[in-house]
Amino acid sequence: MLILGCTTQTLAQIQTLDPITVTASLSETRSSETGRNIVIVSGSEISKLPVHSLDELLKYIPGVEVQSRGPQGSQSDISIRGGTYQQVLVIMDGMRLNDPNTGHFSAYIPITPAQIERIEVLKGASAAIYGADAVGGVINIISKTFSNAQQPNKQVAIAQVGVGDFNLTNMNVGGYFQGQKLSVDGGLLSNQSAGSPQRGENGYFYNTTGSIGLHYHIAKHWNLSVRSTYDNRNFAAQNFYTTFVSDTATEKVTSWWCQTKVDYQNKQMRLSIQTALKTLSDQYAFNSRSTANQNQSTYFQTLILFQQRLSQQLDFTSGYNFQNKGIVSNDRGNHQIQQHALFASVQYKISNQLNLMPSTRIELIGNNKAEILPQINASWHLHPFQIRVSGGRSIRDADFTERYNNYNKPLVTGGSIGDPYLVPEVSWSYEAGADWFYGTQLKLSTTFFQRFQSKLIDWVSTPYINMPRQENLTPTGSYALATNIAEVNTTGCELDMQYTKKIASKQQFKLNAGMVWLHSTSSENNPSFYISSHANFLANFNLRYQIGKISVSFTGIYKNRKPQQATAIDATISENYFLINGRATYSVWKDYLNTFVEVDNLFNQTYSDLLGAKMPGRWLQGGISVNWIK
Repeated sequence: MLILGCTTQTLAQIQTLDPITVTASLSETRSSETGRNIVIVSGSEISKLPVHSLDELLKYIPGVEVQSRGPQGSQSDISIRGGTYQQVLVIMDGMRLNDPNTGHFSAYIPITPAQIERIEVLKGASAAIYGADAVGGVINIISKTFSNAQQPNKQVAIAQVGVGDFNLTNMNVGGYFQGQKLSVDGGLLSNQSAGSPQRGENGYFYNTTGSIGLHYHIAKHWNLSVRSTYDNRNFAAQNFYTTFVSDTATEKVTSWWCQTKVDYQNKQMRLSIQTALKTLSDQYAFNSRSTANQNQSTYFQTLILFQQRLSQQLDFTSGYNFQNKGIVSNDRGNHQIQQHALFASVQYKISNQLNLMPSTRIELIGNNKAEILPQINASWHLHPFQIRVSGGRSIRDADFTERYNNYNKPLVTGGSIGDPYLVPEVSWSYEAGADWFYGTQLKLSTTFFQRFQSKLIDWVSTPYINMPRQENLTPTGSYALATNIAEVNTTGCELDMQYTKKIASKQQFKLNAGMVWLHSTSSENNPSFYISSHANFLANFNLRYQIGKISVSFTGIYKNRKPQQATAIDATISENYFLINGRATYSVWKDYLNTFVEVDNLFNQTYSDLLGAKMPGRWLQGGISVNWIK
């Protein structure tokens, strides 16, 4: 088992309940002034929780629903406020991570936990700032080297190993160095296991991520940041995508991420130019007798961002974003698509209590018509209360799987067929919420939201005669065509709580918890599983209690959702489940040497997030960590 992060210091510094964020407005702003519901998890807090990978961490952030197919970073879909797994935008240091082949790879985040400064989760639409796919929310991972923030510890190094059931071995090594001009972070994360028993096989996984980043102060006002990451996932994928008995799938996903940033900043303005290149290789074999799908996707993007402080009350942000997406595939063929976007945002502090942020974006995707994406956020602060309102338009473009699935095979006798003429999904979102602060210890937040969506992409059973392309199909085949057809309206309410309490000089308690109620209606009598897969009620939490040398932490989740069943493979989606993980840590020698024991799925719950993808039962793990801080 891996402790994600840098140290287990005696008592972590208690953080403000109104921290600085950049995700809502692209400039440093107090979260209470953004008009949005934002959850922020610091890198120092990640290390205290019983999680093994970043997708597992997201699973226990209030309001985020992670639908896992396998454990410890194998594969997960992310949903916020009832959106599909393609409607959450994941970014790192401001650059988009969502793979153009499929949204199933969105949780493959190219960084190790020791390198993370903080994670900001913005709930609700934000397409005016970030463009397509930012429908349900945005997850922004901010690294130590790209944040430009001075770290409290100039030199940090960790080395940690763990072992557990099912031949589990984990390793997490990493560190951070901050000099006068040069800062460097690096890390290696490895989760390896023969896997728990599945239907006739074991759900093995061999997942490794290695990353290095640097920040260099070139001259007065000028800075350069660079990151390179290698990520490899090799795992059993039985019934990850189908409920067929013949499905004994395996999958290998390998990617490279390279990112650069040059920025100029003085007291009144900031100009930054970023580029990022992602290459991803996906090899998927349905069973040992089938020919594996070989997909090679590339994703290049450039972001030019200009920020100007016009007065003490007024900030202006504008920019240009270019994206080039490509795929070479024996299943989907060879294709490319380009996107261009111009955007602008104004942050106007009308008074000490009232803030207004109108934004707009013009997005041009391929040969589609230009989309205008307006949004407005407002906040009113009268201590100890904060009132928030927001509304805007969002879109999501089809990925290469939806456009070209099964397009390049010589003969397809049945299955899902892509449509290259799909147009972007469209949604309008509105929300209103309030926050209540009780000193520096407690924050309660509640938000009511609605999203009205049209042209959602669904897989619709279509006879051969009505298929728009018939070259490699057979008249007797049974097909599902990707189609812009569904209208889905979602209404929901969420309640979040943050509580931190320093009880004594060596005691601390911290809790983050949330609940979400959702109700969705669809124009389709039988909407696809992905459109209707979100929980009707979701509650999740993470908590930690520390006293002296002993620290105890728990993560938990409760879901109520629509039940499903696949009798052929004896698989079910239960109406509800409750999952809890626990970990105890003991400091053997000061803060340098720690030992821990962890139990995942403490009550041995039988559950699946997605039909057919059985998750492990109780899993016992333990290990040691060595930390050096200067």
